[in-house]
Amino acid sequence: MRERSNIRGGLCVAALLSCTFLCASAATAQEWTTSFVDVHQGSPLSDRARGLGNGGYELQSGSWVSFSRWYHASWVDMHVDLLTQITPDTGILWGFGTGEQAEKYRIQPSLKLGFLTQTHPNPNSTLSLSVTSTFGGNLTEKPCVADYGDLGSYSVNCRLAAGETAPEETLKYLVSAKPETMHLWLNYRLTF
Repeated sequence: MRERSNIRGGLCVAALLSCTFLCASAATAQEWTTSFVDVHQGSPLSDRARGLGNGGYELQSGSWVSFSRWYHASWVDMHVDLLTQITPDTGILWGFGTGEQAEKYRIQPSLKLGFLTQTHPNPNSTLSLSVTSTFGGNLTEKPCVADYGDLGSYSVNCRLAAGETAPEETLKYLVSAKPETMHLWLNYRLTF
Protein backbone atom coordinates (compact mmCIF):
# COMPACT_ATOMS: atom_id res chain seq x y z
CA MET A 1 0.00 0.00 0.00
CA ARG A 2 1.45 3.39 -0.98
CA GLU A 3 1.37 6.43 1.27
CA ARG A 4 -0.16 9.52 -0.29
CA SER A 5 2.22 12.41 -0.71
CA ASN A 6 1.89 15.58 1.30
CA ILE A 7 1.86 18.09 -1.57
CA ARG A 8 0.53 20.95 0.54
CA GLY A 9 3.28 20.50 3.15
CA GLY A 10 5.92 20.38 0.41
CA LEU A 11 4.63 23.57 -1.16
CA CYS A 12 4.70 25.36 2.21
CA VAL A 13 8.29 24.29 2.79
CA ALA A 14 9.27 25.39 -0.73
CA ALA A 15 7.63 28.80 -0.26
CA LEU A 16 9.28 29.35 3.12
CA LEU A 17 12.70 28.32 1.80
CA SER A 18 12.28 30.58 -1.25
CA CYS A 19 11.51 33.56 0.99
CA THR A 20 14.49 32.69 3.16
CA PHE A 21 16.89 32.55 0.20
CA LEU A 22 15.51 35.78 -1.30
CA CYS A 23 16.03 37.56 1.99
CA ALA A 24 19.49 36.05 2.38
CA SER A 25 20.65 37.23 -1.03
CA ALA A 26 19.71 40.81 -0.14
CA ALA A 27 21.72 40.61 3.07
CA THR A 28 24.97 38.97 2.03
CA ALA A 29 27.07 41.87 3.35
CA GLN A 30 25.27 42.07 6.73
CA GLU A 31 26.09 39.93 9.74
CA TRP A 32 23.13 37.83 10.87
CA THR A 33 22.12 37.75 14.52
CA THR A 34 19.96 35.18 16.27
CA SER A 35 17.81 35.95 19.31
CA PHE A 36 15.53 33.94 21.59
CA VAL A 37 11.87 34.84 21.05
CA ASP A 38 10.25 32.38 23.45
CA VAL A 39 11.03 29.32 25.57
CA HIS A 40 8.15 27.49 27.22
CA GLN A 41 7.01 24.07 28.32
CA GLY A 42 3.61 22.66 27.51
CA SER A 43 1.15 23.02 24.68
CA PRO A 44 -2.53 22.39 24.00
CA LEU A 45 -1.62 18.80 23.04
CA SER A 46 0.29 18.34 26.33
CA ASP A 47 -2.78 19.56 28.20
CA ARG A 48 -4.99 17.20 26.21
CA ALA A 49 -2.68 14.24 26.95
CA ARG A 50 -2.71 15.04 30.68
CA GLY A 51 -6.50 15.20 30.55
CA LEU A 52 -6.58 11.61 29.28
CA GLY A 53 -5.22 10.58 32.70
CA ASN A 54 -8.41 11.64 34.50
CA GLY A 55 -10.46 8.76 35.80
CA GLY A 56 -9.83 5.05 36.09
CA TYR A 57 -11.69 1.79 36.52
CA GLU A 58 -12.38 -0.86 39.13
CA LEU A 59 -11.00 -4.38 38.76
CA GLN A 60 -13.12 -7.45 39.40
CA SER A 61 -11.37 -7.73 42.80
CA GLY A 62 -12.64 -4.24 43.71
CA SER A 63 -9.28 -2.47 43.55
CA TRP A 64 -9.08 0.88 41.74
CA VAL A 65 -6.77 1.42 38.73
CA SER A 66 -6.09 5.09 37.99
CA PHE A 67 -5.26 6.26 34.45
CA SER A 68 -2.95 8.98 35.79
CA ARG A 69 0.16 6.77 35.97
CA TRP A 70 -0.23 5.84 32.28
CA TYR A 71 -0.60 9.45 31.16
CA HIS A 72 2.00 11.12 33.38
CA ALA A 73 5.15 12.23 31.54
CA SER A 74 8.38 12.94 33.40
CA TRP A 75 9.23 15.60 30.77
CA VAL A 76 6.74 18.10 29.33
CA ASP A 77 7.16 19.12 25.67
CA MET A 78 9.50 22.16 25.58
CA HIS A 79 9.34 24.70 22.75
CA VAL A 80 12.17 27.04 21.78
CA ASP A 81 11.49 29.83 19.26
CA LEU A 82 14.29 31.89 17.71
CA LEU A 83 14.60 34.76 15.25
CA THR A 84 17.56 35.15 12.91
CA GLN A 85 17.67 38.74 11.65
CA ILE A 86 18.58 38.98 7.95
CA THR A 87 17.97 42.70 7.40
CA PRO A 88 16.76 45.40 9.84
CA ASP A 89 13.18 44.60 8.76
CA THR A 90 13.30 40.89 7.86
CA GLY A 91 14.10 37.70 9.69
CA ILE A 92 13.74 33.95 9.76
CA LEU A 93 11.60 32.50 12.56
CA TRP A 94 12.61 29.00 13.53
CA GLY A 95 12.46 26.67 16.48
CA PHE A 96 11.74 23.22 17.76
CA GLY A 97 9.71 21.21 20.26
CA THR A 98 11.33 18.39 22.22
CA GLY A 99 8.32 16.10 22.28
CA GLU A 100 6.90 14.24 25.27
CA GLN A 101 6.19 10.63 26.13
CA ALA A 102 4.40 8.61 28.78
CA GLU A 103 3.44 4.95 28.96
CA LYS A 104 0.25 5.34 26.88
CA TYR A 105 0.88 8.36 24.62
CA ARG A 106 3.58 10.15 22.66
CA ILE A 107 3.97 13.68 21.32
CA GLN A 108 6.54 13.71 18.52
CA PRO A 109 9.33 16.30 18.41
CA SER A 110 8.51 19.24 16.13
CA LEU A 111 10.26 21.78 13.94
CA LYS A 112 9.02 25.33 13.30
CA LEU A 113 10.07 27.39 10.28
CA GLY A 114 8.84 30.78 9.07
CA PHE A 115 9.66 34.39 8.34
CA LEU A 116 8.93 37.85 9.69
CA THR A 117 8.96 41.11 7.80
CA GLN A 118 7.97 44.64 8.71
CA THR A 119 7.54 47.96 6.97
CA HIS A 120 7.08 51.50 8.23
CA PRO A 121 4.21 53.24 6.36
CA ASN A 122 5.14 56.43 8.21
CA PRO A 123 7.69 57.30 10.94
CA ASN A 124 5.18 56.54 13.74
CA SER A 125 3.82 53.22 12.52
CA THR A 126 4.93 49.66 11.87
CA LEU A 127 3.13 47.00 9.85
CA SER A 128 4.48 43.48 10.46
CA LEU A 129 3.68 40.10 8.96
CA SER A 130 4.88 36.71 10.14
CA VAL A 131 4.13 33.25 8.82
CA THR A 132 5.24 30.04 10.52
CA SER A 133 4.70 26.40 9.75
CA THR A 134 5.14 23.52 12.21
CA PHE A 135 6.22 20.05 11.12
CA GLY A 136 5.74 17.03 13.41
CA GLY A 137 4.52 17.31 16.99
CA ASN A 138 1.61 14.87 16.57
CA LEU A 139 -0.07 13.32 19.63
CA THR A 140 -0.71 9.56 19.44
CA GLU A 141 -2.38 7.49 22.14
CA LYS A 142 -1.21 3.87 22.56
CA PRO A 143 -3.50 0.87 23.15
CA CYS A 144 -3.43 -1.66 25.98
CA VAL A 145 -3.83 -5.41 25.97
CA ALA A 146 -6.81 -6.38 28.13
CA ASP A 147 -7.51 -9.89 29.40
CA TYR A 148 -11.24 -10.65 29.35
CA GLY A 149 -10.87 -14.12 30.91
CA ASP A 150 -12.70 -16.79 28.90
CA LEU A 151 -13.28 -14.30 26.07
CA GLY A 152 -9.53 -13.90 25.50
CA SER A 153 -7.13 -10.97 25.29
CA TYR A 154 -7.72 -7.97 23.06
CA SER A 155 -5.89 -4.81 22.05
CA VAL A 156 -8.11 -2.03 23.41
CA ASN A 157 -8.29 1.65 24.25
CA CYS A 158 -7.07 1.65 27.88
CA ARG A 159 -9.62 4.26 28.96
CA LEU A 160 -12.60 2.33 27.53
CA ALA A 161 -11.57 -1.27 28.33
CA ALA A 162 -13.88 -1.54 31.35
CA GLY A 163 -16.88 0.00 29.60
CA GLU A 164 -19.73 -1.57 27.65
CA THR A 165 -18.17 -0.96 24.22
CA ALA A 166 -16.93 -4.07 22.41
CA PRO A 167 -13.13 -4.37 22.86
CA GLU A 168 -12.32 -4.06 19.16
CA GLU A 169 -14.59 -0.99 18.86
CA THR A 170 -12.70 0.94 21.56
CA LEU A 171 -9.67 1.35 19.26
CA LYS A 172 -11.63 3.87 17.17
CA TYR A 173 -11.50 6.26 20.13
CA LEU A 174 -7.72 6.36 20.57
CA VAL A 175 -6.59 9.99 20.38
CA SER A 176 -4.61 11.01 17.33
CA ALA A 177 -4.20 14.79 17.04
CA LYS A 178 -2.00 17.29 15.22
CA PRO A 179 -0.78 20.65 16.53
CA GLU A 180 -1.63 23.94 14.85
CA THR A 181 0.50 23.63 11.71
CA MET A 182 0.28 27.10 10.14
CA HIS A 183 0.23 30.46 11.89
CA LEU A 184 -0.24 33.80 10.14
CA TRP A 185 0.14 36.98 12.19
CA LEU A 186 -0.47 40.52 10.94
CA ASN A 187 0.12 43.47 13.28
CA TYR A 188 -0.16 47.25 12.87
CA ARG A 189 1.34 49.46 15.56
CA LEU A 190 0.91 53.24 15.71
CA THR A 191 2.77 55.31 18.32
CA PHE A 192 1.78 58.81 19.37
